[in-house]
Amino acid sequence: MDVLIHLFVGLHIIGIAALLGGFLTQMKAMGRGEARMVPAMLHGALTMLATGIVLVGLNEAQRQHINTIKIGVKLALLVVILGLVYVKRDEETVEKGALATVGGLTMANIFIAVLWT
Repeated sequence: MDVLIHLFVGLHIIGIAALLGGFLTQMKAMGRGEARMVPAMLHGALTMLATGIVLVGLNEAQRQHINTIKIGVKLALLVVILGLVYVKRDEETVEKGALATVGGLTMANIFIAVLWT
């Protein structure tokens, strides 16, 4: 079971890397007002959601303590990120604020995962 959990943690990290990487690739374009939500951002957020749900289930199956408040906060941030990316995914350009919000919430999600023990 531990191997399976580690596999999904790795996939979860790949998802957040895709989401954050998509944001970082658009920062230069954001300065010019030409930024857009790239497909990697949507795919990364969906990967994070799916693997996060599986990870909670696997940890529950092992009867490990789950910090439900932490998971709830991370899920709420991810739902906002997913909503923004999904709604804006077909637009040629997006506002700086929308892209900055996605980047900021993504970084907040990372810091919550790492620092909230």
